Amino acid sequence: MLINKTKGKVWTGRVKIADTFFKRFRGLMLTPNVNYALVFILPSETRLNASIHMFFMLQSIDVIFLDSSREVVDLKRARPWRFYVPKGGAKYIIETPVGVIDYLNAEIGDEIDWEVEEERSAIPSPVEALNKIGIKNSNGTISLAEPKPKLKGE
Repeated sequence: MLINKTKGKVWTGRVKIADTFFKRFRGLMLTPNVNYALVFILPSETRLNASIHMFFMLQSIDVIFLDSSREVVDLKRARPWRFYVPKGGAKYIIETPVGVIDYLNAEIGDEIDWEVEEERSAIPSPVEALNKIGIKNSNGTISLAEPKPKLKGE
């Protein structure tokens, strides 16, 4: 979810984080239907390194550039096959579906925050699966092995 703290507006869509070089490199390129926001966390606040390209994008997006205090320094409706440089230095870039800037009523100087929903895997881990079906032995631990038989004299 994206929150315009200045105006009290909330966009309840899904938010993902691009905090590594490869996640930032991939961005939303070749994404057929942008239906979530992607927050880019840059190593430092800068103007030129916060520039974005729209090469290999299949649709337009809204882009919000934020400084290190998460205040808006620039807003763009970015179209495919273009290049954009923010008006001021940015530490965070939020790429969203078209219309989110209008929905948040975002303007330069507004404080924008986000909450990332924890993504759940479609395939549970083995421990999660065993916990759900309640396979436990007498001492409370999970074991797939048969219990060790007791020998005479034990």
